[in-house]
Amino acid sequence: MEPSVREPLIRRTSSLYRTFPESAGKRLDREYLQSLHNKWLYLAVFVAVLGNFSFGFALVYPSPVIPALEAHPSPTLRLDQNTASWFGSVFMLGAAAGGLSAMVLNDRLGRKLSIMFSALPSAVGYALMAGAQGIGMLLLGRVLTGYAGGVTSASIPVYISEISHPGVRGALGACPQMMAVLGSLVLYALGKYLGLVLDWRWLAVAGEVPVLAMSILLCFMPNSPRFLLSQGKEDEALGSLCWLRGKDTDYTREYEQIKDSVRKQSQRVSCAEIKDPFLYKPILIAGGMRFLQQLSGVTCILVYLQSIFKKTSVILKPEYDAALVGLVRLFSVAIAAVSMDKAGRKILLFVSAGVMLVSNLTMGLYIHFVPASQNGTIANKTLLSSANPFAEPTNYTTLIPLLATMLFIMGYAMGWGPITWLLMSEILPLKARGVASGLCVVVSWLTAFALTQSFLLAMNTFGLEVPFLFFAVICAGNILFTGCCVPETKGRSLEQIEAFFRTGRRSFMR
Repeated sequence: MEPSVREPLIRRTSSLYRTFPESAGKRLDREYLQSLHNKWLYLAVFVAVLGNFSFGFALVYPSPVIPALEAHPSPTLRLDQNTASWFGSVFMLGAAAGGLSAMVLNDRLGRKLSIMFSALPSAVGYALMAGAQGIGMLLLGRVLTGYAGGVTSASIPVYISEISHPGVRGALGACPQMMAVLGSLVLYALGKYLGLVLDWRWLAVAGEVPVLAMSILLCFMPNSPRFLLSQGKEDEALGSLCWLRGKDTDYTREYEQIKDSVRKQSQRVSCAEIKDPFLYKPILIAGGMRFLQQLSGVTCILVYLQSIFKKTSVILKPEYDAALVGLVRLFSVAIAAVSMDKAGRKILLFVSAGVMLVSNLTMGLYIHFVPASQNGTIANKTLLSSANPFAEPTNYTTLIPLLATMLFIMGYAMGWGPITWLLMSEILPLKARGVASGLCVVVSWLTAFALTQSFLLAMNTFGLEVPFLFFAVICAGNILFTGCCVPETKGRSLEQIEAFFRTGRRSFMR
């Protein structure tokens, strides 16, 4: 259809839509959602979240590699306590730099091209670590993979939220976290297998695979209709929405709603507008959630997982414990993906923070009251030891760190893991979405860097219980923050959420 013919049709459709009573509009929305064909939408989301798979893989890369490098025969590659701390934490500095870059890339290149751009530093970073001849190459590789992770952290959730519709946005919004978890789990599994038969460098080689697959497949995926409209590319935006929703659906109604929203926010954010609650409230909520998410200790626990298990002398080998934690994390994110559009965001955030509080408190009290010497006498014993099938009763106490960590990861993955990313992409207004999402990522990873850099120092100076008790206090704060500040966005379109922050009327969220 020619643009000159199509425009009047769309305007008439929009005009009719606005004259419908509210109940009729809701009925039409339900019928529209039921008529959609989501297979191409699911494909686009899957291709995009390959970037999160690579991010999860790179994030926990130090977990199996640090023990191997601490015992490396070459002095140029051997890690001591200081270099091991930098190897684990410098990734977050790269991620913060990536978040800063995303503030520009998201609005200049678009969401899709920003994700594709991240493949370059990621591939170079993995190559440097695979061929590392010294610690400097290892650290540079970590910085580059972290930079790529920062770009994808800011771009992928926004891309998914903008191409999804309210009926599936919650489930699809959990996919980035799910793929990051899957990437971590694959890293743990490969770390165990490759550690037996191959050199640790092959872990970095394996990290190249999802990066290359993502960059190739994204060439065939559409860009976000909202971004295309913000660039004045109306024909491309309509074609993108048609591809995502299906040719035989009434996607022109949704197109006109999106177009109207974009038209209202056609200008870039000015300094004076920052004072508008429509802008600063969602930005503060999204940034606060990213800050509290990292302060809860998840990145420290994931990066130093095997080191923590060695310190607490759990009954299984640390690499087996890490794999178990990864499986629990994947299962929990799947639960969140299924229940997010049914139970709602806030209830899952409350449950998540409560579970994390209990698990961190349990871990801290266990470490404080069970002497390290007692742990050392029963280190690495299993309940199914062939030499002693009937384990001593005290051996069961070494299950506590493993169960507490699994409980923490379960709680995090059910709420404060995926929902913080989803809400960031949902509540940020379109005109500030690219910049604000990058800012949230910067806040997140600078906080993660500060914690991971100081975690080992705090553990060796004050004992391992102090960080975990601190994390427990933060989790209690997460509960208060959720109750006071976080809106419920289940089943709401991005335009409805923006109307709520613009007017302050809760009727838009009903």
